[in-house]
Amino acid sequence: MQRLRLEFTAISPGSDEHFETGEKADDIVRRLATDKAMAVAAMRPAAVIIGSDQVLTCNDEVLVKPGNFINACAQLSTLSGRTAVFSTGLCVYDGRADDVQTAVVKYYVTFRDLQDEEIERYLNIEKPFDCAGSFKSEASGIMLTRSMRGDDPTALIGLPLIELSNMLRRRGFRLP
Repeated sequence: MQRLRLEFTAISPGSDEHFETGEKADDIVRRLATDKAMAVAAMRPAAVIIGSDQVLTCNDEVLVKPGNFINACAQLSTLSGRTAVFSTGLCVYDGRADDVQTAVVKYYVTFRDLQDEEIERYLNIEKPFDCAGSFKSEASGIMLTRSMRGDDPTALIGLPLIELSNMLRRRGFRLP
């Protein structure tokens, strides 16, 4: 948000991040981003609220935040040599006009063939147990990749600033 040069306050929505079995990635992140924005809007009804959520899919399987070292090892072993899709849901709710905008932005990451030792070394360094797929591209996780592609690289770290800028402009914000 600092990159957009806007004043903001970060508020934890305290919302549940569960998803239903069989729910598609785009539906999950759009719903969760909206749920988060609306939870904060209940606390700040006249504000412009931004909600975001991200899931990772590989071979049509949703990989959640691993929570611990063992699950993270399993996730990265699954991702080894494969292309994963990071889907980031974005919701902008303008309480002044009761207006909701949503979007899903995708980013594709192809992982190198990963050896167990390098997975363990990476996990011991980064401890990405609260990250989708155990992957932090903004840190040493970048070394696990073969290639990355998508329209908005900021989507990979959880807040797609290009789409967010477009949404805010539609609500009358003047951005650089």
